[in-house]
Amino acid sequence: MYTRIRPRRKRRRAGRHFFVFFLLGLFAVVGWYIYLNYIPNNKIVKPDYPFKHTIMVEGQAAAEGATLRNGEILLPVDVLNEALGPDKPIYYEPDTGSIVMTTSDKVLRLRTESLTATINSKPYQLTVAAEVEDGIVYVPATPLKELYGIDAEYAEQTGIVTLLRAGKAIQLAETKSEEGASIRLGASIREPIVEQVPAGGVIRVWDSGNGWLFVQGPSGNPGYIASKDVTLTAEDVPEEPESNDSFVPWDAKDGPINLTWEAVYNRNPDPAGIPKMEGVNVVSPTWFELQDGKGTVKGKADPAYVRWAHSQGMQVWAVFSNGFEPERTTKALASADTRFYMIQQLVAFAELYKLQGINIDFENVHTSDKQNLVQFVKELTPLLHEQGLVVSIDVTPKSTSEMWSLFLDRAALGKTVDYMMLMAYDEHWASSPTAGSVASLGWTEQSLLRILEEDGVPPEKLILGMPLYTRIWTETKDESGAVKVTSKAVGMEQVRSIIAEKKLKPAYDADSGQNYVEYKEGNALNRIWIEDEVSIKARVALARKYGLAGVATWQRGFQADDIWKTIQEALQGQTK
Repeated sequence: MYTRIRPRRKRRRAGRHFFVFFLLGLFAVVGWYIYLNYIPNNKIVKPDYPFKHTIMVEGQAAAEGATLRNGEILLPVDVLNEALGPDKPIYYEPDTGSIVMTTSDKVLRLRTESLTATINSKPYQLTVAAEVEDGIVYVPATPLKELYGIDAEYAEQTGIVTLLRAGKAIQLAETKSEEGASIRLGASIREPIVEQVPAGGVIRVWDSGNGWLFVQGPSGNPGYIASKDVTLTAEDVPEEPESNDSFVPWDAKDGPINLTWEAVYNRNPDPAGIPKMEGVNVVSPTWFELQDGKGTVKGKADPAYVRWAHSQGMQVWAVFSNGFEPERTTKALASADTRFYMIQQLVAFAELYKLQGINIDFENVHTSDKQNLVQFVKELTPLLHEQGLVVSIDVTPKSTSEMWSLFLDRAALGKTVDYMMLMAYDEHWASSPTAGSVASLGWTEQSLLRILEEDGVPPEKLILGMPLYTRIWTETKDESGAVKVTSKAVGMEQVRSIIAEKKLKPAYDADSGQNYVEYKEGNALNRIWIEDEVSIKARVALARKYGLAGVATWQRGFQADDIWKTIQEALQGQTK
């Protein structure tokens, strides 16, 4: 009988123990919940920042800190370039201590340890010099607002420098309570306080979520504040810097650009002997060439040619070439001083000869000079615009060629220049091992699309370069049966003469989008993919299809005189 009673007592005690433990656990959970959610941590901590003058960008500490000299803030170039975006508009040259800051309409040049600077070649006085310390380049904050609209706000109590970028809206908020509000290290009331904001204190809001705001307080400290403790107010939008970039490269009422290059080798052509070029509104003579690594520019401009062009209602955009010589190009582009020397000469030539533009034609360039070419164009463009000059650059279709394609940063160049001329020819070049079109229509369209789509060059900046020449390809077989290919470039009239003389009948070649002829001379087969009204109309149609700025032709002298009317009518959509 006793053995039946004892187990029942044990079960009762076990049930009581379980209930007690349950209540204790419940109290612990409730207590912990109350502790976490209703009992704030009132401990105030001083954040451990990486620098004496830490730079905050949208509440995040930058990789390098600022420094102070005579009460003025100096900021690291790398941090500024990161904040200003992928174009990296501030350039530093270690060998000379040169620093160049560029915008669409300004070029500021200064040197480390010097208070003397220039902006667009005019004197600009600094109150504190740029400097290099521990390998970090620092520039004064004052000109940054004028050029880029960057404000550097210094909080004396913490030493924090906050960078504010022009045009970027910042949400502001004010504390609600008379006791103010706490900015905490994390998004919880149990996190320690990094800054106590007084009643009515204004904070910057960088992000939000889950009842908390990621903010920056009046003392510059970043952290988290409860959404319920603040009221969102107006947005602050730092002002954009004043810009004088009112330059308009082309008046739309003048229609599409219809440019032809004038190849000037030994002497300038006699303008009196140039037939009328109906519809051509820009001529681009090859007048200026880089002579040495010091940046010397040789000119062979002809005032008589300029007067003739202007009398015909044409603008003159003179070519500046590197002579296709890579070593001198490397030296001339490598230094801020030599780049500026080239720019000064071009500005002087343009003023002397009353030019309307400069067309840059750098080819056969080392790929290692890619960034220096972009920098040259960024430094050149604002100064030419200041003189009312159009800036254009010639580029090849994209390919794997180190010296003829890969050195061109088309995306970066397209952001700076007014126009980019795509030299869409020499698909099959002079020494090509196989015969073919100088520029088949499909290849031309793909070359256009790659620059528009891959490099993001706006169509209104792109000009389609079209060949007025073709090549006579001669194929012969040796004793082993191998085909040897040679070629020579010829103009439109010469091809017409050959067709007439040999009584050839051109046939349309759908693969190239051109007329084609072939004929034999002895044991050699001659083949010609013809540039004529058919091919030119098709090329201009591509320019119209993609909304390009216009077309350019290489070169005057290769044309049949009636082709100018064909181009003009095609540009105006009058083709039949």
